[in-house]
Amino acid sequence: MAMPDASASAPAPSPAGSASATPVLEVRDLKKHFPIRKGLLRRAAGYVFAVDGVSFSIAEGETLGLVGESGCGKSTVGRTVLRLIDPTSGSIVVGGKDISSLPRAEMRPWRREMQIIFQDPFSSLNPRMTAGDIVGEPLLVHGEGNTAKRREQVAALFERVGLRRAQMDAYPHQFSGGQRQRIGIARALALNPRLIIGDEPVSALDVSIQAQVINLLMDLQRERRLSYLFISHNLAVVEHISHRIAVMYLGRIVEYTDKTTLFTNPQHPYTEALLSAVPVPDPAIKRRKLVVQGDVPSPVKPPPGCHFHPRCPYAVERCRVESPALREIAPGHRVACHLR
Repeated sequence: MAMPDASASAPAPSPAGSASATPVLEVRDLKKHFPIRKGLLRRAAGYVFAVDGVSFSIAEGETLGLVGESGCGKSTVGRTVLRLIDPTSGSIVVGGKDISSLPRAEMRPWRREMQIIFQDPFSSLNPRMTAGDIVGEPLLVHGEGNTAKRREQVAALFERVGLRRAQMDAYPHQFSGGQRQRIGIARALALNPRLIIGDEPVSALDVSIQAQVINLLMDLQRERRLSYLFISHNLAVVEHISHRIAVMYLGRIVEYTDKTTLFTNPQHPYTEALLSAVPVPDPAIKRRKLVVQGDVPSPVKPPPGCHFHPRCPYAVERCRVESPALREIAPGHRVACHLR
C-alpha cells in the first residue's frame, strides 16, 4: 500500500489483498495552478498553487480519507480528479485509462464511473426540480431506459437510501438537511459508478445525522464494492470511514498511511498538531499539545523548502531551503519531513 513520491511517475501499489488488481483510481504528480490575471490584456501576473504534486491510489472497495485545514487544496483535488476543472499537469488514471487530457466529448463514458456528493445538500439540488427528477436526471442524460423504467429505478434508489417512494414528487425545500443529502447520495448512485468523491459530505449536518449518513455510505460500499475519496477536516469522521488517510498541507501531501498508524504513530509535525487539537472526552487523560504558531501561508507565494517550516516547532535550516520528498519510512507509511 506504499505510495510513490510526489515527483515519481510510477503508480502507487494497491492496498494489501488487492496488489495484483488495477486500482480504481491512480493520481500521479497532480498539479492545479490557477492563474492570477491582471491588466487590460488579462495576462497572468502569478499563480495560486492550489494542488502542487499530489499522488495516491484507491483500490476497489477502499476509502481514502483526505484531510487538512481549509484552503489546503482538498476540494480542488476532488474536482480535478473528476475533470470538473482541468489539471495543470500530472495524470489521472481511472481503471487503467489516463483521462487527464481527454477532450470533453470523450469524457462522457467516464462520467458514469465517477460521481460526487457535495458539501451543501441544499445548494447542490435544483430547487425547481422534484427529488425524483433530480435523482433520475443522470439516467435521462445518459439515455438509460424509458420513462417508466427510469422512475422505477429512482424509486428503488429512494428506498435504498432511506427515503419513501411517495417523496419522489416533493421539492428540495420540503426535505430536512439529512434527507437532502440522501437525495444527493441516490443521485450519485444512479449510474452505478465505481468511484464516489465525497466533498465534506456530512459537515453541514447535525452529529446524529452525520452518523446515519456515514453508516449508509459504509453499507453501500460493502454492497457495491464502491471506492471513496472522502474529503473532510473532521478527523473523527475520517477515522471511522477510511482505510487509509492522506494529510494535505498547502497543496501537498505530507503524510500518507493506514488510519491505525496515523492515529497511533503520526510522524509529520503537522499531523501531530492536527491530532493534538482533537478534544479528548475523558478529563483524566492528559495529552501533550503541539501548538502551531502563525497562519497558513498564501498559496500564491508558498514558503521555500518545506511549506510547513514557518509554523513547525522542529524546523532546522535544511527545512527552509530544501523541499522534502514524500518517502517511505515504514511499510505503507510515507512522510514528507527531513527529520523523519
